Amino acid sequence: MIHKKVKVGVIQATPSLFYIEKSVDLVVDWIKKGAEQDCELLLFPESFIPCYPRGLSYDAMIGRRTDKSRDQWLHYWENSIEENSIHTQRISEAIAEANLFVGLGVTERENVGGSLHCALWYFDNKGNLVGKHRKLKPTGLERYIWAESDGSTLTTIQTTIGKIGGLICWENYMPLARMSMYQKGIEIYLAPTADSRESWQSTMQHIALEGRCFVLAANQYVQKSDYPAEYQADLHDQPEVMCAGGSVIISPMGEVLAGPLWHQEGLLVAELDFSILAKSKLDFDVTGHYARPDVFDFKVNKQPDMRMV
Repeated sequence: MIHKKVKVGVIQATPSLFYIEKSVDLVVDWIKKGAEQDCELLLFPESFIPCYPRGLSYDAMIGRRTDKSRDQWLHYWENSIEENSIHTQRISEAIAEANLFVGLGVTERENVGGSLHCALWYFDNKGNLVGKHRKLKPTGLERYIWAESDGSTLTTIQTTIGKIGGLICWENYMPLARMSMYQKGIEIYLAPTADSRESWQSTMQHIALEGRCFVLAANQYVQKSDYPAEYQADLHDQPEVMCAGGSVIISPMGEVLAGPLWHQEGLLVAELDFSILAKSKLDFDVTGHYARPDVFDFKVNKQPDMRMV
């Protein structure tokens, strides 16, 4: 048997914060850069469109909202992305031209009702949006701007380059959410995040070893000066480097294949050797010989079957 090798890229970049058109321009540019490096899969950070609004409070207080908070929400809402939009079409066309798979972190606006979701969109190499995952549990004040999801978006996709799925940011601390990915036989685990602490590297390494899968983690690089002028006063007590990055690619044996990348934008590239994935199952297989189904029984409500692409 000949084990395949897949070249992947993880993008650490700065979006055009709060502006969808320019952020989409950046997505298209990075897709072209990934194609130039012969990548077959690219992962973008959490909420790259229109941004992760780190450091803003939206005047959150129990029992009362302010006009300022509604104005800031409107700005974020207007620049979030809908599935059926000219912006999504532009991204699809760029992906089709580049002929690669893409995992794209966005803030998705529902076209009915208008709620926002932190989402991971999956595109095939023809530019089709073939699946999405919406964050199950936004963390802390994220719950003020993002709605919750359910098991129906715990998406996994069988592609020509492997079985792909993933979780967003601190969902990766949820053992049962991780197990929902493992039980589908995940091979390439996508983890877009906004966590730039050094401890995040330990989490990514643990998931690679626990799931015996390749882990791709993408984060933004953002400085306070990248925010629009109207938000600078709200960030007066924030550090100049708002998010230092830490994007990384890790093998099923816990070895770092690329990164981590700190304090700059960049494209991490690595070749995933699937023979290593097979070898890693010798002594540990979380859903196989280490599973103990005679002791444990696990079910996920509404989790969809793996989609074939």
